[in-house]
Amino acid sequence: MAHPAFRAAPVRVRTPATSANLGPGFDALGLALGLYDDVVVRVAESGLHIDIAGEGADTLPRDESHLMVRAMRAAFDLLGGQPRGLEVVCANRIPHGRGLGSSSAAICAGLMAARAVTSGGEARLGERALLELASEIEGHPDNVAACLLGGFTIAWSDAGAARAVRLDPDRSLAPVAFVPAQPLRTETARGLLPRSVPHVDAALNAGRSALLVEALTRRPELLLPATEDRLHQEYRSSAMPGSVRLVARLRAEGVPAVISGAGPTVLALVGAVEAERVARLAGEGWAANRLELDAAGASVLPLAAGTGTG
Repeated sequence: MAHPAFRAAPVRVRTPATSANLGPGFDALGLALGLYDDVVVRVAESGLHIDIAGEGADTLPRDESHLMVRAMRAAFDLLGGQPRGLEVVCANRIPHGRGLGSSSAAICAGLMAARAVTSGGEARLGERALLELASEIEGHPDNVAACLLGGFTIAWSDAGAARAVRLDPDRSLAPVAFVPAQPLRTETARGLLPRSVPHVDAALNAGRSALLVEALTRRPELLLPATEDRLHQEYRSSAMPGSVRLVARLRAEGVPAVISGAGPTVLALVGAVEAERVARLAGEGWAANRLELDAAGASVLPLAAGTGTG
């Protein structure tokens, strides 16, 4: 493959927050949410310069170890070669370590930006390859599928390669995310899962996952039974007892509530009419965020004033 040419103009990429699992759909189901990270990338003459505002501004690295830069490097390798330099400006709004897909947003932003600044990038790195690479970097496809495609996604691996289908969630849904102050590492949450589960629990989750597809897309009145889980949430309770208690309390009130991803955020899947009332149910210690659904997924957008590129 010939070394690629790069565009001189900067590109802007927006990536949505995502919630995976959604109760029973462990490592398979994902939902794109209307909370976004923005990044502006420009190919430079030399070096690597990173500016970060918002979430992670005080903690994220500003070198080659930055997750988004690592994703860009992986994409450039597939696209035929690395640029001489990069300037990256990040405006982060997705909370880190809360189960809202901040790492997937960074990965997808890096891949999309690398493709966008490369001449002929879309032809060289198509949608399927993009999903496969994002899943390889993330380690599983559920969040990255929702981040790339938007809407409600079902993801799986076929012979080691990530695949996904996108569905339109019911437009009446207005999710409420209850975000706690303290983060939780995904690795910690995954480490609490058992190697095997009772067959009866696996069977229940299979049925609930199938029902959840119908509930999220056409019959939201079924969301309470459809979001029941026995595969992961209770096993993780020792790492996030407050989150598991909140899920139980909301569900006792008839609210379809789940742990978002690996937690500790709690996601309530309610309609717009109920969202304001539900947002008041958590009490102190939680930031209640009423969110829209995202339909577009990761997108290259026109540059806007104030993006920091000059």
